[in-house]
Amino acid sequence: MNAITVAPYDAMMKQAWNAFNRDAVNGHFLFDRNFMEYHADRFDDASLVLLKQGVVAGIFPASRAGTHLYSHQGLTFGGLVHSQDLRIDEVLEMFNALGEHAKEMGVDSIVYKAMPTIYNRAPAEGSIYALFRNDAICRRRDTSATIDYRAPGQRSRRRARALRKSQAADLQLVWDKDGWEEYWQVLAEVLARRHSRSPVHTCSEIRMLADRFPDNIKLFVAKKDDATVAGVVMFETEHVAHAQYIAAGSRGQELAALDAIFDHLIGHYAGSKRYFDFGISTEQEGRHLNTGLADYKHEWGAGCVVYDTYQWPLSSWPSTKSGY
Repeated sequence: MNAITVAPYDAMMKQAWNAFNRDAVNGHFLFDRNFMEYHADRFDDASLVLLKQGVVAGIFPASRAGTHLYSHQGLTFGGLVHSQDLRIDEVLEMFNALGEHAKEMGVDSIVYKAMPTIYNRAPAEGSIYALFRNDAICRRRDTSATIDYRAPGQRSRRRARALRKSQAADLQLVWDKDGWEEYWQVLAEVLARRHSRSPVHTCSEIRMLADRFPDNIKLFVAKKDDATVAGVVMFETEHVAHAQYIAAGSRGQELAALDAIFDHLIGHYAGSKRYFDFGISTEQEGRHLNTGLADYKHEWGAGCVVYDTYQWPLSSWPSTKSGY
C-alpha cells in the first residue's frame, strides 16, 4: 500500500483543490475555496491536502482553535473529501495520516462534522467506520427533515388547509435574484423578534456568495402587493435542494406564505433532485428538539436525516489502532 502524505493547504493549491472537490464523491460547493475564504478573517484556516505519490487523493477543509482541529468551524459539515473509487482500507490509511499529522501540529483532538449521507453522490461512509476504528465519540447529533423524491411521505391535512389559504391570498412566487436586501430585512426582523439573534451571513455576504455561486444559491420569495412577505434561501447541489434562512413576516404568516413557497419549491425540484432537505430542527447542540418546527417539516412528507459531529481524541492515539 502506497503511503499517504499530508500537506497544509496553501493558495498555490487552490485550483487543484477546487478541481478535486468538484469531482469527489462527497464534494460540495461549500468546500470550494471561493466559498470558504469569504470568512477567512474569522477562522484560523488549517485545511489539509492528502497526497498519494504526489497526487491529490483527498482534501480536508479545516480550521484550528487552540489544540482542536475542526472540520471546518465556518461550515455546516465537512470531513474527508475523496474520490468514489477510494477503498475502505485506503480511508483508514488516510485517517492514520491525518491523525499523525495533527499530533505533529500539536493538536489533541479532531472535531469532525460528518457529511450527511444525502449529499454523497454514491455510498461513501468509510469515514464513519474510520472514526469508529479510531475511538471517536459522537458528541452532537442534529436532526433534519428530508423528502426523498423516490419515496415521499404523505402531506398532512394541516398543510393542505394552509395551502388553500395561501392560494386564496393570490401570492406572487418569485425567484428573486435582486431581492436580497428586502428579504434580509424580513429575515433579520423575524430572527431578532423570535430568537434575539441576527442572520449568520450579512446581506452583503450572502449576496456576494450568490454572485459567486449563481447555480447553487438562490432566493425564493412570496410577494403580496409587490412587498416581500416571506422567503427561503436554497442551497443546491447535484442531488439535494436544501432550504435555509426560512422566514415569514407577520403579513406572510397571516397569508400562509411559507406554505405557498414550499409547495412551489418541492414541485420545482422534483424532476431534478433526489432530496429536498428542510434543514435541522434541533438546538442546544442537538439535545433539544424544536417539536413545532420539526412537525411542520415532517408534515410535508419528510423523514429524518442526522447531521453528526464526532470528537476524535488524539492524546492516547494510536493505542487501539489495529491492522487493516
